[in-house]
Amino acid sequence: MRKLLFLLLSAAVLGACSPEYQTTTQRDIDRLTKGASFEMPEVPLPSFPGRTYDVLSYGADPTGVTLATAAIQQAIDECTAAGGGTVIIPAGIYTTGPITLKSNVRLYTGKNSLIVFSHDLDQYEIYDTWFEGIPTKRCTSPLNAFNAENIAITGYGTFNGNGDWWRPLKKSKVAPTLWKKHLKEKGGIVTEKDIWYPDEGSMLAQSYCEDQNVPVITDDSLWVQVKSFLRPVMLHFVGCKNILLEGVTFENSPAWNLHPMCCENLVLRDLNVRNPWYSQNGDGVDIESCKNVVISRCSFDVGDDAICMKSGKNKPGRDRGIPTENVIVDDCVVYHGHGGFVCGSEMSGGIKNVEVRNNLYIGTDVGLRFKSTRGRGGIVENIYINGVNMINIPNEGLLFDLFYGGKGAGEETEEELAARMNAEAPQASEETPAFRNIVIENVTGTNIKRAIYFNGLPEMKIQHVTLHNVTMSATEGALFRQTDGLIIDNVHIDCEQGEAFSLAPTVENVKIN
Repeated sequence: MRKLLFLLLSAAVLGACSPEYQTTTQRDIDRLTKGASFEMPEVPLPSFPGRTYDVLSYGADPTGVTLATAAIQQAIDECTAAGGGTVIIPAGIYTTGPITLKSNVRLYTGKNSLIVFSHDLDQYEIYDTWFEGIPTKRCTSPLNAFNAENIAITGYGTFNGNGDWWRPLKKSKVAPTLWKKHLKEKGGIVTEKDIWYPDEGSMLAQSYCEDQNVPVITDDSLWVQVKSFLRPVMLHFVGCKNILLEGVTFENSPAWNLHPMCCENLVLRDLNVRNPWYSQNGDGVDIESCKNVVISRCSFDVGDDAICMKSGKNKPGRDRGIPTENVIVDDCVVYHGHGGFVCGSEMSGGIKNVEVRNNLYIGTDVGLRFKSTRGRGGIVENIYINGVNMINIPNEGLLFDLFYGGKGAGEETEEELAARMNAEAPQASEETPAFRNIVIENVTGTNIKRAIYFNGLPEMKIQHVTLHNVTMSATEGALFRQTDGLIIDNVHIDCEQGEAFSLAPTVENVKIN
């Protein structure tokens, strides 16, 4: 009997940490968090009992012909009810509606598995949530979890959000053959400005948007009419704790790809996150009001900001008051994206204690991007960047933009920016964003349009930034405005036009070594 109990216990332990379902170990994470530039808490990995639940046993169709939603969800529900374990999606193609992950469940995707989320609007309920930093309504996310603990998505599979059926598309952003193919396959309507929408409701919703992509609608009956505009983020975890995302591919999301919000102890490792480069709001990962986060060995090739820190926008974000804090971003590669590593612009709850190291950015619109605008409030502080290489950057290698207007880098006219910059400066208040105590060192950039641009607010300058061991070759050099307490140490810029360094009269307390 004792021997039998020992064997059962051993099997359970082996099942909990079996490399067959999960390769990242606690030692891996401890190594990444040890020696951070701030006091980084331990980030515990989730663990799971040895029980397994194969979705094929619940009737999932591996050919993709019929919906597998019910089968996958039943396996998850029974797994969590039994105390947890691993739900297995083996090789095959699975078409499904939204999936809700629950406590103590690891969703494991086998090699050669593809999970395609249906573009049938009837599969997605409209619910109250947050998007772009403020409360609103959206369609249910394909992968979602609420207040769950001890959850994971691991393995080798690919999750495809079918985002091309949801996202508006600008003709100017794609090749003629792709444009024609898109219209032929997906129907929809095209405006006079050559923008494709999936239906009239989606186009109508745009007219209700006062600030980017969140419609202001007071008539509840209209939400159903504009449903196709309420594009969900692909993965939306809210209020969850002890999370692992490992090994899989997330692609073609309707809006942002990965969006954990108000979560704690989050590990993203060995992920492949991709969207078409033209995908509107096609962010890679948006960490919003989360703490204790590790992002390691991930690859991003997306249509908007790649690795982005957020914490809510304007008064709703300040009222929430939950910062994003204690984040390690290590050994990641970014191909296309509006920015490689980004803070803001939704940072009203604050961002602090973030370390970015050993990153490579290839062709991102901007390399390191810090952005905000009047009305946000919030503080971004204690950011440490060490060891970033970047090449073929069509805008700035390093950008601080406190006059952000909502458009991608290079998309705004000089007149639009000048109008905001020439407006009368208000008194600093809780609505004034602040960026301070930031160290950027050991950065190399090649083939960059403008090496560095700091553009702070006159009522709240960019404060206490150190640039150390930075080498860039660029068309234009570095321009600093509205900055206080700037240290430039061993910074070399080889530029084709103008001066390597230009300091506006609004720059104070500069130390150059």
